[in-house]
Amino acid sequence: MNVRTTLTTILSALLLSVGALADHHNEKPKIGYTDTPFIPGLKWRVHDGTRPQPRVVTPGTTFSHSAPAPGDATILFDGHSLENFESANGQPAGWKVENGYTEVVPGSGTIRTKEHFGDFQLHLEFATPYKVEGSSQGRGNSGVIMFNRYEVQVLDSFNNPTYPDGQAGALYGQQSPKVNASLPPGAWQSYDIIFETARWDGETLVKKACVTVIHNGVVLHHKKEFSGETLHRRVGTYDNPHPPHGPIYLQDHSNPMRFRNIWIRALGQYDQ
Repeated sequence: MNVRTTLTTILSALLLSVGALADHHNEKPKIGYTDTPFIPGLKWRVHDGTRPQPRVVTPGTTFSHSAPAPGDATILFDGHSLENFESANGQPAGWKVENGYTEVVPGSGTIRTKEHFGDFQLHLEFATPYKVEGSSQGRGNSGVIMFNRYEVQVLDSFNNPTYPDGQAGALYGQQSPKVNASLPPGAWQSYDIIFETARWDGETLVKKACVTVIHNGVVLHHKKEFSGETLHRRVGTYDNPHPPHGPIYLQDHSNPMRFRNIWIRALGQYDQ
């Protein structure tokens, strides 16, 4: 092989390598799963990465942050004390409190309300970390979990592709939000959640749990039913009847999330 042929061969190999690297660089990251069961009534799998992404909506500026709670509300967190919360194992809540908010101390554990609630209207405000670390489900992850069964996802969904039923405001693993109304990392955002618990007549389910979720003043779900309890990579069921009241959990998912201005209003009695 002469010198010219050798140089041509080397150059061709280099070009192929550069092209392969470019293709790899431009390759979109894979999100979601293809081996999970289908969600009942839908054509999508649990955490299906091919499910259509909710369209992005820029929230208006009229929704109010840190507005006073209604007169008949129960203040769950006033910016000064977590006395109304405990850890999931009943010990004192391990999150820190400063500057009017509480911040997840990763590894300290999920916290829950000491009081139990039935149907309710819940307001809370949260901020995902200003410093962006991680991607998809590893970025600004937490959750609001009713009765330790039904989860409304909290996530940094600002320019952060992930499977749609795991985006901010999703009924995790079940229903993706109608739209993506997320604000940039570090900004304070609001959730207003109207929750109606499931009802049984003995062992017979007579009413599924349902929820309305408003994120930054934008409706994501309206009286949307949970298909069952929230599970990762699995379909939840209503096989295990539970009381019509329970605590509300805020999840420690190893991200330093912040929460503030948390209040709740009871909606009727447990037997209604």
